[in-house]
Amino acid sequence: MLPGKDHFINAAQEQTGLSDFGDPWMLGHIEPLVAALNKTAKLGPEGVYGAEMMITGALSNRLRLMKMLKDHPEILEETVDVAAVLSGLPRTGSTMLHRMLASAPDLTAMRWYEAQNYLPLPGEVKGDPSPRIAAAEGILAYMLGKIPELMSIHPMSTTQPDEEVIVLGQLFSSSMIESTYFVPDFAAFLDEQDSMPAYRDLIIILKCLQWQDEGRAGKKWVLKTPGHLSSMATALKAFPEAKFITTHRDPVATVPSYCSMEASLYKMGSSEISHHDIGAFWAPRLKLWLDNYMKARAGSGQGRFLDIHYKRLLDNPTDVGAEVLEFAGIPMSAEIESGMEDWIEANRREHRAPHQYNLEDFGLSADEIKASFETYLKTFLS
Repeated sequence: MLPGKDHFINAAQEQTGLSDFGDPWMLGHIEPLVAALNKTAKLGPEGVYGAEMMITGALSNRLRLMKMLKDHPEILEETVDVAAVLSGLPRTGSTMLHRMLASAPDLTAMRWYEAQNYLPLPGEVKGDPSPRIAAAEGILAYMLGKIPELMSIHPMSTTQPDEEVIVLGQLFSSSMIESTYFVPDFAAFLDEQDSMPAYRDLIIILKCLQWQDEGRAGKKWVLKTPGHLSSMATALKAFPEAKFITTHRDPVATVPSYCSMEASLYKMGSSEISHHDIGAFWAPRLKLWLDNYMKARAGSGQGRFLDIHYKRLLDNPTDVGAEVLEFAGIPMSAEIESGMEDWIEANRREHRAPHQYNLEDFGLSADEIKASFETYLKTFLS
């Protein structure tokens, strides 16, 4: 069993020698998270240890963030220019599109090692993130040791662009939590919370990352996470100048694919989460994300969204990349096109093992998914 909130707060303060958490809004998420972890996550000893490290580490990073902002108030003067926000159901090609776009010279994105540690590690020299990269390599090696199939499901590299969902998770406010641990009650808790404080803090963290890396000066950001679907109304307000790109693919394919990914991820902390539990939670969960997305989109006005279909992205990635860039107001150039083509070619050389899954493994059927997602299918995939 995990201990209560005070244990983690005290542990983080002792670990860092700091005490100021700034706006304490995120501290109110700890008790519901711990309660859900103890109730349904069925954690083994390694899972309990991992959850303790996750919570303590997130709080330690929060303390260190407040200290950095005090020491370097100029960070808050940074201007974060978010050109595009990518979202879509998981397994719809958004990772491919995100990494391809971020390879363009005038664009930037959060890298995986930065998402793990968004602040410099103690003793790290500004402009040299090698200690964080090394730490991230250790984390990734551990993950692949536990779930070697992960690379065929969601290829990762410590220096490749990845999702800001990981940072939002360190604010106890994203789908990263429910994707890592089986905690339906905490997911329901988050649905009832105002997500704007998390997005405001995400922008501050993007400013920190931009301040740390002078190579990002003048570049526009490309963000990406499927979890933005659920908080789309907030994301539209948080990034008022950004364009939103949605990747689409038949849920009959995406739902079991994501359930299979979750079956692997849950093994990091528990060997007791059944496939039927996963299907029963995630099929309606993903539908809820889309319901929230469609409602927010309907009230957003014209011209903020661009739809990209999965098959077209696979068949013509460079053309799709050019279309997205134009939509986001970024002129295409030979240098950008070359960067995207180089990324595509490198990605093709990975020769990953195929990701195998089916609906029946998770107690689901194609007819059930089609009926549940009928409105989405008619709106975007008919």
